[in-house]
Amino acid sequence: MQLKSYIAVLPLLLVAHLAKAQFIVEGEIRPRAEFRQGFKSLHVPETDAAFFVEQRSRVAFNYKDEKVSLRLSLQDVRLWGENSQIYKTDNSLSNVNEAWGQYNFTARSAIKVGRQEVDYDNARMLGNLAWAQQSRSHDMLQYKYVAPSGFQWHIGAAFNQEDVNSNAEPARLRSTFYNGINNYKTMQYSWMNKKYETGTFSFLLLNNGLQAADSSVNFSQTIGFYTSNKLGEGTTLTAEGYYQMGHDAGGRELSAYLGSLVLGWKIGPHKMAIGGDVLSGTDPGSDQNNAFNPLFGTNHKFYGLMDYFYVGNPHNNVGLLDLNLKTTLKTGERSSLMLHLHYFNAQADLIAVDNSTASAYLGTEADMVYNNNLAKGVNLKVGFSYMAAGDSMELIKNGSKDELNVWGWTMITLKPVLFKK
Repeated sequence: MQLKSYIAVLPLLLVAHLAKAQFIVEGEIRPRAEFRQGFKSLHVPETDAAFFVEQRSRVAFNYKDEKVSLRLSLQDVRLWGENSQIYKTDNSLSNVNEAWGQYNFTARSAIKVGRQEVDYDNARMLGNLAWAQQSRSHDMLQYKYVAPSGFQWHIGAAFNQEDVNSNAEPARLRSTFYNGINNYKTMQYSWMNKKYETGTFSFLLLNNGLQAADSSVNFSQTIGFYTSNKLGEGTTLTAEGYYQMGHDAGGRELSAYLGSLVLGWKIGPHKMAIGGDVLSGTDPGSDQNNAFNPLFGTNHKFYGLMDYFYVGNPHNNVGLLDLNLKTTLKTGERSSLMLHLHYFNAQADLIAVDNSTASAYLGTEADMVYNNNLAKGVNLKVGFSYMAAGDSMELIKNGSKDELNVWGWTMITLKPVLFKK
């Protein structure tokens, strides 16, 4: 058969193969406009507020048959106007968010390899950081097992290395020193989960290795659990507990903890929850690191939407006590209004400018988010947050507590299925 005949037959073979498999193409356009005056840190007097529009654009290709699954997700993240009208260089982020393949040994066990999002339970320790336009991915190998009883066990492992010469093929002939990249050198985890009639229970063991300047690797271990249980009609109790040990990035001994308890209930179509999170901190002058690190969690979800704590900053490692009240009010068939109130205290001692002991109170934050599913694949969110900071917030954040510290944003997400076979 001639080459032209092969080319003519190929589409027919592809269609025949796809008839036994599933192929889906997804699209996403997500611009978000933000007004920032005191977001992440207190507003600095006599400076202007920030306003910008940031957009995430994605196209994802998904393939699945009885033995093999593939996902390739390409994304572009940019600020509106960050490039000239006519340009040959682009300041935006254009990269691969996910590129993984999964092979099913049996109906109950599989191996997944490549760039992938890792998201478990409520995303406290391992989350995909979907709020951030760029999201979070890991380059790793993962093994998955599901028992007949419904018990799940996932094991993940990663080993990272930078390219020593980006202008050539990877030609590393010696050393595995990992330099200048804000990432772990190596990471392994074991996640076990069992769902039952009234709830779920998960157990996590995570080993995180950070490259040290002397070429050694400092390892920390995080061990803990997550559970959520129905107490009655419309009432749930969620509890978490984690302990960290080993050594931090600088080689100091690490001993830290996180605890969380949340009671939630429904009143008709509305939801309410009252709870508290406590994360240990390090006292001044301590030789030991007692500041808990949520590592790869979606921190924006937990400690106030203004991201004062744990989102890209350790806030001087003083830890956190977060007492919160959260409500979701149904405002229509497709819409809701979310209202959160947070009361923040430091867990470690704070020292004032005059060397006296400062108050542990950091501030109170109020968050509001309006959510509306306008149509299938189309969502609108509008948010506003206010931080009423205490005197001690100025000890761990730049800026002034007396300034108006607010954050407002509007985001529309268009996420259609472009093709499905």
